Amino acid sequence: MKRFRTTELSDPRFEADGLRFITVKTRHLRGRGDICVFVPSGYGRTDLPVVTLLHGVYGSCWCWALKGGAHRTAARMIAAGEIPPFVLAMPSDGLWGDGSGYLPHHGRDFGRWICEDVIDAVRLLVPEAKNSRENYLGGLSMGGYGTLRLAGEYPAVYQAASAHSSITRLEEMARFVEEPVSDYRETDTIEDVIDLFRNEQNLPRLRFDCGSEDELVSGNRLLHQQLTEARIDHVYEEFSGGHEWSYWEEHLVDSLRFFFVDEELDSD
Repeated sequence: MKRFRTTELSDPRFEADGLRFITVKTRHLRGRGDICVFVPSGYGRTDLPVVTLLHGVYGSCWCWALKGGAHRTAARMIAAGEIPPFVLAMPSDGLWGDGSGYLPHHGRDFGRWICEDVIDAVRLLVPEAKNSRENYLGGLSMGGYGTLRLAGEYPAVYQAASAHSSITRLEEMARFVEEPVSDYRETDTIEDVIDLFRNEQNLPRLRFDCGSEDELVSGNRLLHQQLTEARIDHVYEEFSGGHEWSYWEEHLVDSLRFFFVDEELDSD
């Protein structure tokens, strides 16, 4: 069976700022999914690592780039030699309700869309990542929840995961979405991040942060405490700021350094 029934890729003549757009039809969404991709120019490689960034509620594939300038942050850090070149994939969450939660429900598997389809679509349609073997995962708010959960559910896929301002328990989705939390529940799905981590022994490197004025900070502090008590290796940081794009734009650099710079330090 073909991985995707149909694929669409933006025309290079109309692309700008290194951004490309991909649409694929996948059985995991029972329809189409969109991915905004940033590809640094001038490296002539086919094995660039892939960093996937997950957006929060109400958003789509364009948010990290066009509200947070993620591609410009990446380009600046690459040009300065702070981090190696990589492909940045910014997918939609599947566009269910106010936010899919990156969970399986309603006959769709929004987690497999991220961890299987997005990576495969980028390798298939972006020559610079055709032979990529490194994957990293990040996200904000609901996307932070998705990042932490999927790192625990698919530990073999990612080398590291870093989340910002995360929802840490499914009940917290009720603060943001119109749909009832019960709509996200399936009987065999582990909902809370800490419960998933306790059941997984081979986690990728983990990092998360939250703003000290963020309404989700208490849940992030609790998760940090629970991970510490469970002796699960992780990095947790707090910075000044709230649940807002200015915070995520500023602290994306911490995720990218964690993926690439801290990895090199750990291997020394």
